Amino acid sequence: MHKAISQAAENPRISGVEWRVSDGPVPYEAAVAAMEARVADIRAGDAPEMVWLLEHPPLYTAGTSARPEDLLEGNRFPVHQTGRGGQFTYHGPGQRVCYVMLDLQKRTPDVRQYVRNLEDWVIHALAAFNVKGERRDDRVGIWVDRGGGREDKIAAIGVRVRRWVTFHGVAINVEPDLSHFDGIVPCGIAGQDFGVTSLVDLGLPVTIADLDVALSEAFQKVFGEP
Repeated sequence: MHKAISQAAENPRISGVEWRVSDGPVPYEAAVAAMEARVADIRAGDAPEMVWLLEHPPLYTAGTSARPEDLLEGNRFPVHQTGRGGQFTYHGPGQRVCYVMLDLQKRTPDVRQYVRNLEDWVIHALAAFNVKGERRDDRVGIWVDRGGGREDKIAAIGVRVRRWVTFHGVAINVEPDLSHFDGIVPCGIAGQDFGVTSLVDLGLPVTIADLDVALSEAFQKVFGEP
């Protein structure tokens, strides 16, 4: 197993859910393989649910609805096809990726409600820094109103569910290089009124570790006990 995974620091469980934090960048393919194995173990009853917090090296991922024309610079970073829903997105240093593996049969077997819970989780976590994250009925992700009709995405959401066990999850921008999003049309949403932002871009001196604390507290509020 990759060094960044094997050295992951495991936090105490929250509501019976194992929390894992990887210190170094985790290659995308290694992360997907680890998720696949864990999902199978959860479904078999051999492992508890898990939330895995990590960062990836710079890369693009193409979800099941990705359109080829939305990949503007295909040679800029590696491009990974993935089984999650959604379109193109960017992952890289300074972005907190949260892979969420929950058993919806033990919770609420409703995928739409699960996605809404993920949105609420991110919104509550951002509120800890006085950031008003908002959902949009016609656009995936969590958005920040910048005024003057401008809205920037601060978090992307893409999920997959197999036999009622979830994987993939959310990606929240703390301090990534926002120019790296220029190689794609993020989540297929273009136009001068829509952009990408981060906590640091909003003028907040927030670290990945700060966000992790907010995420753990918000998770308890939103998901609680299964």
